[in-house]
Amino acid sequence: MGRIRILSDQVANQIAAGEVVDRPASVVKELLENSIDAGAMRIRVEVEAGGRKLIRVTDDGCGMSKDDALLAFERHATSKLRTADDLLAIATLGFRGEALPSIASVARVMLETAVTPDGASSNEPATGTRIEIAGGKILHVDEIAAPHGTMIAVSDLFFNTPARRKFLRAESTELAHVTALVTHYALVHPEKHFELLSATNTLISAPPVAKPAERIFQILGQETHSQLLPVAAELQLARGGLPEPPPWKRDATEPVRDPGYLRLSGFFSKPELQKLNRNSIYIFVNKRLIRDRSLLHAITEAYRNVIPPTSFPVVLLYLEMPPEEVDVNVHPAKTEVRFRQQSQVHDFVRDSLRAALIKARPAAGFLAALESAPTASPSLLPQAASHLPGVPDRLPDSDSPVTADEAAHFRPGGFAGSPGRLPFSESQRPVWNPSGLEAIPEFLVRASALFNPAEKKVLEVLVESGAESEHVDGCSDDPFKQSPFENQLADAATSEGNTLNSLASLRPLGQLRESFILAVGEDGLWIIDQHVAHERVLFEKILRDRQVEKTERQRLLMPLLVELKPWQMVLFAQIADELEQNGFEVEPFGPQTLAVKAAPIGLDGKALERMLSQVIEQAGEDMTKYDQNNDMGTLQRRIAASIACHAAIKVNMPLDLQRMEWLLNELGKTNHPTNCPHGRPIALHYSWKDIQKAFQRI
Repeated sequence: MGRIRILSDQVANQIAAGEVVDRPASVVKELLENSIDAGAMRIRVEVEAGGRKLIRVTDDGCGMSKDDALLAFERHATSKLRTADDLLAIATLGFRGEALPSIASVARVMLETAVTPDGASSNEPATGTRIEIAGGKILHVDEIAAPHGTMIAVSDLFFNTPARRKFLRAESTELAHVTALVTHYALVHPEKHFELLSATNTLISAPPVAKPAERIFQILGQETHSQLLPVAAELQLARGGLPEPPPWKRDATEPVRDPGYLRLSGFFSKPELQKLNRNSIYIFVNKRLIRDRSLLHAITEAYRNVIPPTSFPVVLLYLEMPPEEVDVNVHPAKTEVRFRQQSQVHDFVRDSLRAALIKARPAAGFLAALESAPTASPSLLPQAASHLPGVPDRLPDSDSPVTADEAAHFRPGGFAGSPGRLPFSESQRPVWNPSGLEAIPEFLVRASALFNPAEKKVLEVLVESGAESEHVDGCSDDPFKQSPFENQLADAATSEGNTLNSLASLRPLGQLRESFILAVGEDGLWIIDQHVAHERVLFEKILRDRQVEKTERQRLLMPLLVELKPWQMVLFAQIADELEQNGFEVEPFGPQTLAVKAAPIGLDGKALERMLSQVIEQAGEDMTKYDQNNDMGTLQRRIAASIACHAAIKVNMPLDLQRMEWLLNELGKTNHPTNCPHGRPIALHYSWKDIQKAFQRI
């Protein structure tokens, strides 16, 4: 008898369940995606014992007939694919047909579903189907009276695989995973009503809202909401994408394929709001939550030299592109994707965020800066070892039940309510227009929705100017050029808050301990750190000169000898050309010695020696993190930041009023006057309104 045999269906399903279902949150993810694909507008999730004992998902989607309900538990049975070509353009969250049979093979499942007959009201009971399955075996199939939609209950998860069950974490940990997951889907679907209930608490109650910004307020809270700025951009995918067949193989009757657009909308945080981990970066591609290293790198690059390298921003990005441009069939849990034009998507995200940061130029408030410090967010993105988008970095791991305080930590503030019967009726469904405003693309409306006053200004401008839809829908010849609506959106949004656009018009009063410049303007009092302000000015000047190869250098009267370790000499050989492009003239002077004959203006003596050693050490660190292409760009910024830091005006250095005015004027011309290249704030603003409040004038 041969050693190789075909596994039974039950064993095959349990193996598949190991890939798809690894904890209660995995079950919730698959069932939520099915509800969303079914067009549900109200989704209710109930869990007991962190999902170990019970997971119940109820929705008001399209429902299923009896035959479809039975087929849904067969492997690779799906309503979302027909041919292999459909895999190239997947527009739904689920598509494999593996989730339900995998879940049913390791749990007890009860499904109740009903389809509203033609002409009947959706709130009238209809003839539905109830199916009960335990461990992959169908126990009962009955006809019942049920409301329109689907209810599926999963109980005793992993009851027949005790080895899997013992690897589950504490109840509070599993509940936190489920809460984070539901929160993600609530963020990307503001038009839907999401509820999450445990045995004793309503953890999430997010009613449908008209604007994504309102959902952000529900989920992330007022403090984070006030620190976010909108971003919107689009890129016409005219070059690239699916390869075209050669002329002799083309069908003359087949229409020319429209390459479509790559659209980005969302929100990004001001530099003063910083996190110690990436848990507050949310990326959605075609309304699918993903985790992509390339996009995370693009966001980090956009904030490079604006915030410290060990800190991370809060970013919500909604990317929209033709389904043909993204492959979602590359991961068992569908949390990773592969872009057909990965480098183009990466550069588009990086450049769009960087341009929005340059245009916004938000000023840090004096009072807010006293309390601001990078914090580790226990928020909503996964650990590297998890398949699920929704895993905090550190979670409680005790076996005690979830307390009210712990539950409140995951509850969106101000919207918790008591659970009730789902009013699945057409009259009570929220009205949602997915196309947005009549003359404004939806992805731009999302970005404009963060600040209501700003949005009102933009809409008034558009109405007064008689803007038509073709002016905002199309894409200009320059793919990175913003549309008039995007420019008006950014102008209106930044005008509502404090910005650094008035730096050049400030009037300096003097210095505080010869280290900080005090200046006044029409909007209040400003405190500027003279060292980091000059550092930012020099940093951007060095980068500009490096691009046009006009770096200024000075020859030393006597060569400066710098002693290095052997491994540092190896690194020097790799970056010698870049050092020369930045104004250095250095050559080996023995096995472990360098002779510096020329250096950039402003560097000499010990400062030059420290700067050179620092750059060589940092180059070694960078080469272990990035590929060779990114090494050069990172190395250029490292060298520029180090030169600027050592050549800038120091603290405890007296300045006359003329030099202060020059420094403020030059700082106003920079792209990022908010922070120095190492991430420290440059200017703090004490607004006129805050001053009046402090003196009890208002």
